Amino acid sequence: MTATSPTRAPEGVRKDFPADLSASIAVFLIAMPLSLGIALATGAPLQAGLVAAAVGGIVAGRLGGAPLQVSGPAAGLTVVTAELIQRYGWRTTCAITVLAGVCQLGLAALRTARSALMVSPAIVHGMLAGIGVTIALAQLHIVLGGTPQSSAVANVLGLPAQLADLHPVALGVSALTLVVLLGWPRLPGRAGRALRKLPAPLAAVAAATAFAALAGLSLPRVDLPSWRSHALPEMPEGPVLGLIAAVLTITLVGSVESLLSAVATDKLIASERGTGNRPPRADLNRELRGQGAANIVSGALGGLPITGVAVRSVANVKSGAASRKSSMMHGFWVLLAAFLLVPLLDLIPLATLAALVMAVGVQMVSITHLRSVTRHREALVYGTTIVAVVLGGVLEGVAVGIAVAVALALHRLARTRITLERTADGVHRVRARGQLTFLAVPRLSRVLNQIPHDAHAVVELDGSFMDHAAYETIQDWQQSHLAHGGTLEVTGRSGQAARINGADPATADRTGSPDGPDGADGAERAGGGHGAERGHDTRHAEGGHQADRSRRGQHRGTHQCCRPWTPWQNHCDHRATSTRTATSTAAATAAAAAAATGGENGSGDGGSPDVSPAPRRRGAGQLASGISAFQRDTAPHVRDELARLAREGQQPSQLFITCADSRLVTSMITASGPGDLFTVRNVGNLVPLPGAESTDDSVAAAIEYAVDVLKVDSITVCGHSGCGAMQALLSSAPGVAMTPLRRWLRHGLPSLERMGSRHHAWARISGRLPADAVEQLCLTNVVQQLEHLRAHESVARRLAEGTLELHGMYFHVGEAQAYLLSEGEDFFDCRVFDTVGQHA
Repeated sequence: MTATSPTRAPEGVRKDFPADLSASIAVFLIAMPLSLGIALATGAPLQAGLVAAAVGGIVAGRLGGAPLQVSGPAAGLTVVTAELIQRYGWRTTCAITVLAGVCQLGLAALRTARSALMVSPAIVHGMLAGIGVTIALAQLHIVLGGTPQSSAVANVLGLPAQLADLHPVALGVSALTLVVLLGWPRLPGRAGRALRKLPAPLAAVAAATAFAALAGLSLPRVDLPSWRSHALPEMPEGPVLGLIAAVLTITLVGSVESLLSAVATDKLIASERGTGNRPPRADLNRELRGQGAANIVSGALGGLPITGVAVRSVANVKSGAASRKSSMMHGFWVLLAAFLLVPLLDLIPLATLAALVMAVGVQMVSITHLRSVTRHREALVYGTTIVAVVLGGVLEGVAVGIAVAVALALHRLARTRITLERTADGVHRVRARGQLTFLAVPRLSRVLNQIPHDAHAVVELDGSFMDHAAYETIQDWQQSHLAHGGTLEVTGRSGQAARINGADPATADRTGSPDGPDGADGAERAGGGHGAERGHDTRHAEGGHQADRSRRGQHRGTHQCCRPWTPWQNHCDHRATSTRTATSTAAATAAAAAAATGGENGSGDGGSPDVSPAPRRRGAGQLASGISAFQRDTAPHVRDELARLAREGQQPSQLFITCADSRLVTSMITASGPGDLFTVRNVGNLVPLPGAESTDDSVAAAIEYAVDVLKVDSITVCGHSGCGAMQALLSSAPGVAMTPLRRWLRHGLPSLERMGSRHHAWARISGRLPADAVEQLCLTNVVQQLEHLRAHESVARRLAEGTLELHGMYFHVGEAQAYLLSEGEDFFDCRVFDTVGQHA
């Protein structure tokens, strides 16, 4: 479903013009000194920075997909551009910029903008930090009155000689620039508030320029040559492979920086403004297309490469810009200044621009980013990328960062920690943390063989993957241990029972049964597991002895007896029969089985049972058969636990809101049991907004009871694939007569509106896009119903107290795969549902 934004009325455009005009002037005052400084840092003609700023504002502003993003020359491309100018010359670099723009247009045509963001944040932030370090080292030489060297290493090695030959005038002007730049935002009082309306970069450059002019200082200044001698591009000359690498580098760095800036600008707008006065969300493919067109024009006119610039975009948003006209007008002001303000620009000391750009470079090494990558254990990738960019260049640094990220991922996959401890009561506990692969088999075997043959052992497997070698090692040891008279328990993560004996390794981590196609064991194992807060589930394996009854009594009983009415695995026989026929056959069989137990159920005295296929009797037969199986097979195992719950009352840890769809077996997909979940089921897993239920307060009542009376710790909204309610919403037509179902589905209309809006974060499954509009709406509905939950007074109060958590969940029925909604948004500005194995 494609979202479209409404056309703005002429009155709205006229109303927005004053805000856009004011914002454009503020951005222009920031862009002028920064554009000149970046041109100086790259070694390009100073006019090239002004050309890029004007083209970025006008062309990218008009054609781009992020209305409030401001484009122009950016620090992120400074190092790359400086290397190209040194290697190929300025005019060839302009041609490379044009070719990079063509590549961006191609990527936009292929609609790969979002794919361009699929790079680890640690690599992206490390690349930008490495560029910042390189910029700061180069500009430090100009600040000290010297000339930068050709590389970051040469700049570091040349610092001692530069410090020994200081130029006090240049150093003093640079110091004044930095003092004003850093102190301007901190000016106190009412006068300070008024002065702070002037951008800090402009204030710093103006103060240093005025000081140098009034003091009559002699130092290098800006020298804008005549536009008649402005250099234009020429046909590229040099090694073909080198030129291709240069084009790809400009394309990669420029595209990633522009798209990241567009996403960041969208997030800033969402945090700063209400829904009513927000512009449409960024169209990343259109933004990439606009950047490509701007680079073609800028390169053709002799300008620097262009990207989206975060600093100017932030200033544009905070200055109150309402539309893309602010960016376009800022480009027009730059164009006018380039022709009319040349005498004033020629007064600016080069040391002032160098100090300004050096400060920008230092700010690119963000402490916030460093904390973020450290928290996610990616500091090694971040640090390696910085060092590689500084020592080898941007493209080489990104390649090294990707290699380190892949190696780190493989290391984490292969790393397993296996420990053995003996408790006070003589139990030997083996803990395996991580993925059990053939690499861990020697350590695993060594630890298992340290357990005495006649001891009671607990093997805790805390990982989401076990290969065949590890599986056979555990199974062989288990058989040997039991044969020698030992006992053992094999548990999974958080104490959930794990099945090893007799299970195929491919199914060892799934809820399907190894015992047969009817899945009896798998159903019960899924329903028998519990979280750590509710108890410790175990599966006992005994060799010729009964396990210690007192020890078993401490845990919840687990069993293999719950069978569904309709057998799994295509009704066991895999015959090519219709679903309706197979269901009827299974129902008749169940009815016959129920009738055959007439002594138990009071249906006869040994005579022939009535197996009439009438619908009423078929349903009654299924129900009776299921009840009989429960009383015979399951009740003995859960009677003690249910008796305890009857005495103590229910204390569920979670309110679980899900759909009434018969394919969702909550106890199975959550491995929960009696007393764990307080469950609310309805058509479409909907949570009506407070006051929206004119005739039915059942959902609101359940929420209030769970939150205020039962004091649950969390609430989960669970959607699923192929939801009939979502299909009905998508296919609903106006003017149809209202029925109870249609009235209820009105509570799902906000989800439909959210999916079609460009003002809300998109929802997707990790690693892929939604399969169709129905799946997209199912995912979006979960996010929307969580928003509805927050509107309930009891929920809002507990959230404010920090005593309640909200979770989103999505179950794909066909894949038997559960997904949890992750926190925040990804680089795509999406809400992402991740597989549970990545978060549990």
